[in-house]
Order: sequence, then structure tokens, then C-alpha cells
Amino acid sequence: MRIAIYPGTFDPVTNGHIHIAERASKLYDEVIVAVAADNYKKTLFSLEERLYLLENSIGHIPNAKAETFSGLIVDYAKKKQAQALIRGLRAVSDFEYEMKVAAMNKYLSEDLETVFLMTYAEYSFLSSNLIKQVAVLGACIKGMVPPIVEKSLKEKYDSR
Repeated sequence: MRIAIYPGTFDPVTNGHIHIAERASKLYDEVIVAVAADNYKKTLFSLEERLYLLENSIGHIPNAKAETFSGLIVDYAKKKQAQALIRGLRAVSDFEYEMKVAAMNKYLSEDLETVFLMTYAEYSFLSSNLIKQVAVLGACIKGMVPPIVEKSLKEKYDSR
């Protein structure tokens, strides 16, 4: 069984993330969309909320599932017997950082491959941070995130 892991913070999950998961699901028997518990970012949504939003956003992909992980992604991948890590690229600016991460992961686990999937142009401007910046100011984010995420962002910011 060919297993890939698509790791990220997913704070929140965007339509661009979902599109990458859909495409990865056509390349692998199983895709685990893995929400990072440990990261350097201050998140808006808790780990449990991010997992819930992700589960509800990828439910239509039959061979994809959402899980959380902590620690090094290479250790998690080994535990899951994954052959590849999926990484989405929006622009050339993403590539330099992602190349370094891929090289480090290869150094730590030589059997694990990193597969880069370029996002389609319609999603190339989307980022979780930019969506949060726009949402906090009350702008419409319809079409940028799944409806459940749009609702959750509105609730989160309205309660402040």
C-alpha cells in the first residue's frame, strides 16, 4: 500500500489545501492529512478545532483521513509506513523554504520522498494567514475556505 502524508498546521484549512489533498489522493492509496501539534506558530484554532475542521473538509475524499501528530514528521511517517510527504507549492517564493525542509527530511530519513504539487492558479494567492487577516476585518472569504471554516472563522472573530 502506497501511503503519503500531507503535513501542515492548517490554521485554518483552505480550499488550496483541500485541492492538494484531492490531487494527492489520485497518486497514493492512502493520504493522511496530518495536523501538526508542535509548531512555532501561534494558532487561532486549537489542535482539536483544526482536526475537526479538516475532517469535515476532506470527508469527500475516500482514501484520505485526518490525524494529528507531534514531533518530527519523519518519525510520524515511519510509524505510519509512509513512502512520501506531500507539499504544496503556490509560488517560487515557497520553493526555497520547502526545498530546505525536504533536504532536511531526506537527511533524517533517506527512504522518505518529498513530492511537490503545484497549486492551481486559482488558489495561488491563498494562505491561512492572509485569510485570517481578511476575515478579522469582516471581508468575505467565501470560496477561499470550506463553508465550515468560513462559519468557524466568523464565530471566532465575532466572539472577540
